[in-house]
Amino acid sequence: MKDYITIIGGGLAGSEAAYQIAKRGIKVKLYEMKPVKFSPAHSNENLAEIVCSNSFKSNLLTNACGLLKEELRKLDSLLIKIADETSVPAGQALAVDREVFSKRVTDEINNNPLIEIIHEEVTNIDEIARQGIVIIATGPLTSEGLTKQISKITGQDKLYFYDAAAPIVEKESIDFNIAFYGDRYSQEKKKEETIEQWHERLEKQDKEEQSYINLPMNKEEYEDFWKELVEAEVVNLHQFEKREIFEGCMPIEIMAKRGIDTLRFGPLKPVGFDDPRTGKRPYALIQLRQDNKEGTIYNIVGFQTNLKFGEQKRIFSKIPGLKNAEFVKYGVMHRNTYINSTKLLDETYNLKNNKNIYFAGQITGVEGYVESISSGLVAALNAISQFEFPLSGRVSNCEK
Repeated sequence: MKDYITIIGGGLAGSEAAYQIAKRGIKVKLYEMKPVKFSPAHSNENLAEIVCSNSFKSNLLTNACGLLKEELRKLDSLLIKIADETSVPAGQALAVDREVFSKRVTDEINNNPLIEIIHEEVTNIDEIARQGIVIIATGPLTSEGLTKQISKITGQDKLYFYDAAAPIVEKESIDFNIAFYGDRYSQEKKKEETIEQWHERLEKQDKEEQSYINLPMNKEEYEDFWKELVEAEVVNLHQFEKREIFEGCMPIEIMAKRGIDTLRFGPLKPVGFDDPRTGKRPYALIQLRQDNKEGTIYNIVGFQTNLKFGEQKRIFSKIPGLKNAEFVKYGVMHRNTYINSTKLLDETYNLKNNKNIYFAGQITGVEGYVESISSGLVAALNAISQFEFPLSGRVSNCEK
């Protein structure tokens, strides 16, 4: 048995696992193929890169994800600690400056003397597992070479679905003659105001109230936008017609094709808002969420898309307030890989047919940043237990 634990993948789960193992005085070899090789959705060289939304979901303890985050704080999760420290206004949710977040995680892992980062693609899991314990945390964007190895050791073909990310725009390019700040329902609680009083109050709002920028639409504007969206040109990926799209991250153009009012009951629902220009509830409403600490860029909430970049620019610029929008990043779609965990893994994330192999993160089928971090922590605790006390019991996800 080697005197270290190997981790393959430097995403959220892999980075958390590396920290937890090193914290207990055990050496770690962390394999991360960036910057030698990038997946289709990754773009920077840092660990724990946030690809899709910058939201870690609700902080409320009455919410399952909020409760899980609080448990992770009590368990000294490195990534949740950094998420708290790099947070940006997002109402009751925890959202982060994605660039600062991943840079901070990278610095913490790089500066730990017990963690060795090796920048190369791994395709020899069998060999590594014969020498010691390994945690596979390569996420939903596992490379083709490693995916073949995982299929071999699990005896199953990979499973997959398609996920997407929303575009990001520069705040300075948003038209605030139309756009306004505010969280849902806060406008409905206000007293009768003149437009001048409205804008004066907006200037005094605290950061929590300015978590979102809102873009109201009337019926004509909405129906024109909807028509353009359903007729838009998308990237031609035939697999999308096989129901492989993740329902929780549905591309905006596919959602629109389900009916003219589908978006108004989904990401464009106007409930809880008044248009300050009319004093009435808009027909539809689009929200933008702050994406960096400085508040200079915002992502379009719920606008995951597979539209061609030119179509995104053309159609999203039709949204009132975004006529002259400058896009920092366009939305993209990518394939997510995961294993049949309920059949292949035990309750400790250990592979049933090879006790030296653990899995963690979204490749196990968990959905979300917080859930991935949690699985990395749990897999690490069990790997540590096996490393130090090979015959002892381990910690299940329910017992952590």
